[in-house]
Amino acid sequence: MNEKGETVTMERQYSNKLVLIGFMGTGKSTVSKLLSEQLGWKRVDGDEEIERLEKKLISEIFASDGEAGFRLIETKVLDMILSDEEPAVVATGGGAVLSETNRQLMLSKGFVVALKASPEQILARVNADTARPLLQGNAEERVNALLEQRKNVYDFAHLTVDTTAMTASEVVSSIMKQWNTKQ
Repeated sequence: MNEKGETVTMERQYSNKLVLIGFMGTGKSTVSKLLSEQLGWKRVDGDEEIERLEKKLISEIFASDGEAGFRLIETKVLDMILSDEEPAVVATGGGAVLSETNRQLMLSKGFVVALKASPEQILARVNADTARPLLQGNAEERVNALLEQRKNVYDFAHLTVDTTAMTASEVVSSIMKQWNTKQ
């Protein structure tokens, strides 16, 4: 039953993971914090978990192991996070979707929500962040090039929310509305 007392038919049984995907600067970190508070679930940030387990910053992993090395670590950590039995809201790194293995893990173990935003909004949110290794050089050129390369990789999500003109609370409300109809 939903909050209105209506019976909701379960189309598919989702696990106890709500997985946020999307390009950098679309709001995954902020929205995951609010969602975890609302659901009473722990929050796990994939990049933070990688740094904790590897005892290195993401930028250091990129410098020492390259992007390919980082992506291998990312898959291992994502599998560990999604295999944990405790309910969680998971914020993935922006490139976690580049791996077919990662996409299948997310789909098989969670309700996947893609957050998207306009290139202008993304730049406004990330332009001053020097900790993002993929933004080295001209940030505007890098963001536009990466968005073009990744334009269809988020399409596998169960739900897509455009965060460009929404507050974080509005994004959470939109996600919760869909989440509640799927339970």
